[in-house]
Amino acid sequence: MERVPTVSGTTNLVDILDRVLDKGLVVAGDIRISLANVELLTIRIRLLVCSVDKAEQIGLNWWKYDPHLTMQAPVAPPVLPRPSPVGRRARPAPAAKTRRRA
Repeated sequence: MERVPTVSGTTNLVDILDRVLDKGLVVAGDIRISLANVELLTIRIRLLVCSVDKAEQIGLNWWKYDPHLTMQAPVAPPVLPRPSPVGRRARPAPAAKTRRRA
């Protein structure tokens, strides 16, 4: 008699992957290696696993501006103009210094 795997009351891999990509998964941790109370190495791990759509929703879209990952010319993100300081006068440009020959 052949056994057929059934799913009853458990979550399969497709459901887990769908949920992780939809909601996102964050893994964070630190690894420290010390010898005689002297810290020799610290590794900080921060990992975010999510779908591209979810990443764009939370503002992580760095791949759009990386020229190594896109075939088209890089598009710079929009830059907001800086507000001009109120009540300040602009400083004149410094005069060029010249040396006199003796």
